[in-house]
Order: sequence, then C-alpha cells, then structure tokens
Amino acid sequence: MANERVVDFHSPIYLQLREVVRGKIEDGEYPPGTAIPSENELAETYGINRLTVRSAIDALVSEGLLRRVQGKGVYVLGSKMERDLETLGGFTQTMLNKHAKPSTKILVKARRRAGSKYACIFSVPPDSELYYIKRLCYADGEPMSLEEILIPCDVVPKLEGIDLSVFSLYEVYDFYGVRLSRAWQTLDLAELEPNDARMLNVDRGRAVLLFSCTSYDEQGRVIEFSRSYTRGDKCNFTVHFQSNNNPDAGK
Repeated sequence: MANERVVDFHSPIYLQLREVVRGKIEDGEYPPGTAIPSENELAETYGINRLTVRSAIDALVSEGLLRRVQGKGVYVLGSKMERDLETLGGFTQTMLNKHAKPSTKILVKARRRAGSKYACIFSVPPDSELYYIKRLCYADGEPMSLEEILIPCDVVPKLEGIDLSVFSLYEVYDFYGVRLSRAWQTLDLAELEPNDARMLNVDRGRAVLLFSCTSYDEQGRVIEFSRSYTRGDKCNFTVHFQSNNNPDAGK
C-alpha cells in the first residue's frame, strides 16, 4: 500500500489503510463533503478483504474524520475546528482566528429572574433580572454549537435593542466598557433534547461536549455564565501546560 504518507508496514493492515485514507483526506484527494470509494472498491484497490476495510473506516468515523450515511456511503467531514481552552474570546472571534466564517441564529432573547441558582453564581438577589440568550452558532454554514448565555441586566441595560446577529457579545461588552479578564470553564458530556439535537444536526441520544463557563471582569464581578453544547465531531480543544520550574514540584 503506497502513499506519500509514512505508513508503518509492521502495523495491522487496517491501521495501514486508515493512515492511507487519512493522508488522502489531508492532501485533498478526498475533499470535505464528498464520498470516499466504497468498501468493495477499497478492498479491490488494495487487495484486502472488506472486513479489514470496514475496520479502517470505522476507526476514522470514530475520530470524526468520516461519517457513514445510511444507504449513501461514507463521507469526508474534514479536519476539526480547533479551539484553545486557555484563550478568553467569544465564538465569533475564535472562528475568525481560524479563518472560518462565523454566524449565529438567535433562538431566544428574554429576561428572567435569577432565582436561587443564578443568584448564587452572580452574587445578586434572587429577584434580580438576567438576560437569557439561546443561540445556534455556525462556522462556514455548519452548526457547531448551541449556547445558552445569562447576563445580569444591569451589565448591559439595553441588550434588547442590540442585534446579536450583527454584533458579538464581546463587542457589546466593549460598548459598555466591560472588560472580561478571566474565566472558569468546566467540561462534561450531555445529551440534548430531541429538538436541540435536530438543530445541531446530531443524532438523537448522541452525547455532545458541554462547556460551562463563568466569566469575570477586572473587578472580579461575574459578568456572564454560559453553557455551550458543542459537536465533538466538529471541534477539538487544546490545553497548554507549563512547568513552574519548581525543583520541589511533584515531590
């Protein structure tokens, strides 16, 4: 099995084929949105059996590079959109930094009471009003995440009149002189409600990545609490670690 990509010929045949197909995806021979050759065609091309081909394809499906479509074949999803967990920035700016075209669809924008749960998060009385925003975020026209965002009404008093499909929340914060300085983010897995799963274009019952984030301004005030339900097949995330150069560390 020959390809420009370095292949370990001592590894199992299905892993060799996996790397060959991965190389063709990365080289653009199998572009995103197109179907790769059928299992029969790959088996004939490389002189191996269909079960071996299926194992190689299944591995790439699990990685999120390929998707099986019932009755149609196996399609290329392309490379994942990488987001850095250490960089404090909104969805729009993150996508622009990755040379993707961002867009959002506002599903809900309303006021609600803080209640006991959010009163604790924002350190406000339970009767305080919060803005609740639910939006669908796209990159290059593909749904990437479903976000729920809560912001105290006194932080951005005139949010009702601002078109959030035109201005990002970070731009809105700038309008009011709000500077986010740090955030605390947690990661979990969650299952979406059927309607939300359809909007995000994920299979019903399939887990998505759930990022919960509490953002603070320079005075330590909680400005925003958000939950982002993100497609794991479209994004991966990085975290950077750095040694503290302490000779006693780890002892």
